[in-house]
Amino acid sequence: MRRMEKPPLENIPPKLQELLEDFAFVDRNERAQLLIEFADRFKDVEPRIASRPFPEENHVLRCESEAYVWAEDLPDGTLKLHFAVENPQGLSAKAWAVIMDTTLSGAPLEQVASVSPDVIFTLYGKDISMGKGQGLMGMLDHVTSAARRRLMANRGA
Repeated sequence: MRRMEKPPLENIPPKLQELLEDFAFVDRNERAQLLIEFADRFKDVEPRIASRPFPEENHVLRCESEAYVWAEDLPDGTLKLHFAVENPQGLSAKAWAVIMDTTLSGAPLEQVASVSPDVIFTLYGKDISMGKGQGLMGMLDHVTSAARRRLMANRGA
C-alpha cells in the first residue's frame, strides 16, 4: 500500500489533519466509498441561514454542482460553515461540504484561513477532473476568504 504525502501545512486544523491521515492509507475504491459516505451525510443549508434564491455573493462560481457557502460567526470567535449544493448529482461537492463543516467549523480562524487546496487532491486523489477540482477549490476559497475577513476585522477591532 502506497502512502500519500501530507499537505505542506504546519498549522492545519487537527480534525482535518486526522482525516488526511486516514485517507493516506486507502486505495482508490476505498476513497470513493468514503467520499460517498460523506456525501450521504450532507444536509442543505438551514432556512435560518439562507433561503432560495440564494444570494450571488455566496455562489461558488467555478463549481459545476452550483454550490453556495456561508460562514456564520460563533460566540467563541470561530465559524460554523453552511452549504447548499443545487445539483442532486453533486456527490463530490456534497462530500467536500461535509468534510469542511466537520473539520473546519469551530477551528481557529488562523488555521482555517491557511488551509491549502492541496488537501483536496490528498482526499480526492490526483486524478480528479479539472472541472471538479476547480469547483472544490472554489468552495475552499469561500471558506478561507471568510476566515481571513474575520481575522482582519478582529485585528481592526
